[in-house]
Amino acid sequence: MFTSKNKKLDIIFTSEITEEQHSNQHESKKKSTKKSNQWLTFLAFSSIPIVLVLGNSMLIPILPKMKEELSLTQLQTSLVITLFSVTAAIFIPVLGYLSDRYSRKAIIIPCLIIYGSAGIVAGLGALWQSYTVIFISRIVQGLGAAGTAPIAMALVGDLYKGGTESKALGLIEAANGTGKVLSPILGSLLALIIWYAPFFAFPIFCCVAIFATIWLIKEPNKSKKKKQSIKEYVLKIGSIFKEKGKWLIPSFIAGSLSLFILFGVLFYLSDILEKKPYNFEGTIKGFILAIPLLGLVITSYITGSVIKKNGVLMRILINVGLLMASISLVITIFFHDNMYVFISLLTISSVGTGLLLPCLNTMVTGAVDRQQRGMITSLYSSLRFFGVAAGPPLIGWLMSYSHQVVFIFVSVVSFATLIMTFFFIKPSKKVS
Repeated sequence: MFTSKNKKLDIIFTSEITEEQHSNQHESKKKSTKKSNQWLTFLAFSSIPIVLVLGNSMLIPILPKMKEELSLTQLQTSLVITLFSVTAAIFIPVLGYLSDRYSRKAIIIPCLIIYGSAGIVAGLGALWQSYTVIFISRIVQGLGAAGTAPIAMALVGDLYKGGTESKALGLIEAANGTGKVLSPILGSLLALIIWYAPFFAFPIFCCVAIFATIWLIKEPNKSKKKKQSIKEYVLKIGSIFKEKGKWLIPSFIAGSLSLFILFGVLFYLSDILEKKPYNFEGTIKGFILAIPLLGLVITSYITGSVIKKNGVLMRILINVGLLMASISLVITIFFHDNMYVFISLLTISSVGTGLLLPCLNTMVTGAVDRQQRGMITSLYSSLRFFGVAAGPPLIGWLMSYSHQVVFIFVSVVSFATLIMTFFFIKPSKKVS
C-alpha cells in the first residue's frame, strides 16, 4: 500500500519536474529568440549609417579619374563631395522635424529610395560625360542622405532604453566607422570595372537598407497626443535648449570638432601616402587608412556596450578619450617622419574619439522626449556633417605651410574641446 502511494507521489513529482523543465526550456528559447531578433534589428539599424558614409568615401578613389575623363577643374571635382555634405547638413533639421511630426520610417525609407535613384542618375551622367547631371544628382543624393542615419539615431531612442539604447547607438557609431573603413577600398575595387561603377553601386546598398528597415525594424506606436502646431513645437525646442543647452550645445560642438579632427588628419595621411617615399595608391592606401578607423570602430562598439546609462562612466570616458586624442596629436608633431609611429599615434587618437562619440550619442538621444527627439538628434548630426566637410579643406590649406602647423592646430582644437567638455558636460549619475 505504501509502495503504491510512493509510486503515485513519484509520478506526480516527476510530472511536476518535467513541466518545470519544459517551462524553463520554453522561457530560455523565448529569451534566445528575443535576443536573436534584437541583433537582427541592430544589424538593420547599422545598414543605414553605412549607406550614408558610402555617399562620399566610396567616391574619393575615383575623383582623379573623373577629373581626367570629364576635363574638370580641381574646384569642380571637389564639389562632387562638398555638395553632398553641405546639402545633407542643411536638410537634416528639416527632415528631423518631419520625422517628429509623422514617423521615422516614413522619412527613412523614401530618403533611401531618393538616395539610390540619384546614384543611378549620377552614373548615367558619368556615362554621358555630363558634369551637370552629376552635379544635380549629388545635390539630390545629399537630400536623401539627410533622412537616413540622423533619423535612425532618433528611432533607436524611441525603441530602446537603458543599456540597450547605448549598445545600439555604439553599434551605429561602429557601423559608421566600418563604412569609413570599407568605402575607399570598395570604391577602388569597383573602379577596376569602370571608373563610374561606384555610382551604380549606391542603389544596391540602399535596397539592402530599405528591406532591412521595412522587415526588421518595428517602429513603436506613436503617441495619441494631439499634434503640436509648428509654433508649439518651436517653443518646446527653445525650452529644451534653455533648460539643457549648457551641456547640450557643448555636446554638439564636441561631436563636430572630434570628426573635424578625425577627417582632417585622415585627409593628411591620405595625401602623404601618395607622395614619395611611400607612393601608395588605390586599395593599398585604403587598407592603411583603415588602421586608425578600425581603432574607432572597435572602441565605439565596446564603449556603447559598457556605458549603459552610467553618467559618471560617460564623463570619465569623454574626458579620457579627448585627453588620449590630444596627447597623441601633440606627439605626432615630432614623429611624422616615422610612418609606423605616426599611424600608431593616429590610431590612439581614433580610439579616443571612439570613447567620446557613443557617450555623446547616448546623452543627446536621451535628452528629450520622442516628440522632439528627431530635431535634437538632427541638429547634432548636422553639426557633425559640417565638421566632416570642413576638416579636409582646412587641413589641406594648412598643409601648404608645414606638418608642424597642421598638428599644432589640431592639437589646440582637441585640447580646447577637452577643456570645454570638462567644464560643461557633466551628466547626472544616471542619464535619462
